[in-house]
Amino acid sequence: MFDSVRDDLRATLDEIRAAGLHKPERVIGTPQSATVAVTAGGRPGEVLNFCANNYLGLADHPEVIAAAHAALDRWGYGMASVRFICGTQEVHKELEARLAAFLGQEDTILYSSCFDANGGVFETLLGPEDAVISDALNHASIIDGIRLSKARRFRYANRDMADLERQLKEADEGGARRKLVVTDGVFSMDGYVAPLDEICDLADRYGAMVMVDDSHAVGFVGPGGRGTPELHGVMDRVDIITGTLGKALGGASGGYVAARAEIVALLRQRSRPYLFSNTLAPVIAAASLKVLDLLESADDLRVRLAENTALFRSRMTAEGFDILPGDHAIAPVMIGDAAVAGRMAELLLERGVYVIGFSYPVVPQGQARIRVQLSAAHSTDDVHRAVDAFVAARAELEG
Repeated sequence: MFDSVRDDLRATLDEIRAAGLHKPERVIGTPQSATVAVTAGGRPGEVLNFCANNYLGLADHPEVIAAAHAALDRWGYGMASVRFICGTQEVHKELEARLAAFLGQEDTILYSSCFDANGGVFETLLGPEDAVISDALNHASIIDGIRLSKARRFRYANRDMADLERQLKEADEGGARRKLVVTDGVFSMDGYVAPLDEICDLADRYGAMVMVDDSHAVGFVGPGGRGTPELHGVMDRVDIITGTLGKALGGASGGYVAARAEIVALLRQRSRPYLFSNTLAPVIAAASLKVLDLLESADDLRVRLAENTALFRSRMTAEGFDILPGDHAIAPVMIGDAAVAGRMAELLLERGVYVIGFSYPVVPQGQARIRVQLSAAHSTDDVHRAVDAFVAARAELEG
């Protein structure tokens, strides 16, 4: 039976390759850091890593690693259980309380990933008599989570407040019992920040709740690194924040929902990804507590990241590259043509800079780009070397 299936699968894989959409996996032989060693699938040897979500450079921070080692000795490796059976330790409850306090919410619930967190919210809170109004460029996990619910679905153009108001009006006219506006805090392909203050104003006007996936913001956006609600001064007006421990907060895995107490309480009882997935590994919970200690004790990492981001964006602009505007550490270098973006990424790797080209369907047709991501772990010299590599790669492509 599988012989016929095999032929179909091979044909699909051939189509993916022919369309230039195949995603090879480069193998890294070192810990995640500003510099990594590529052992397979690319230029061998040490390269500068400018495509990780390691915004604060904490993935290999010595204090985080030490906390992880200590946690293995105290709490063990894994719980072999879900939370409501025998999978809840003190370290899990401590992390939930710390995250809630850090984000200005009443409670927090941990998930094995932010994808699971987003997958577990909508079905639990919304029924067929409700409405969810989602930004058109929201993350795939939000889109999939909405699909799991029976709520009516409305979509508004990216960061378009006039369109959001139209969708809210339509939901009202349709008699929606509950309305939930959901947006990414930072849109991962563009580095654009959602206008949360304006979203909250509209939500208040139409009696809607507000949910933000702040995965690309918590830890370094806002005066205290508390994300886009802090940046826009609406921490007390956002009802649900989802996020990840796998980016700025140490780069491992795990996600969370920080929200009103009643929302979290219901998620503990009804959210399927929470009820039917193993507990977050205790070593990750303990290391994440150390990450929060580091974030709350100093802002040097946020300052360094901001400086690196400003330097890269200013130098690339001066060199004539098309960088989407903003000041986020996601700095998309717009190329346009998918094949050219892929070739430029290869040339950059040959010059010791590890980046990835993104093309359709991840981004719109004709808007291929190289998404550069800055880190506090990068030195000033690292940033200059990256820009110089872009200049040299472009010269080779044009030559």
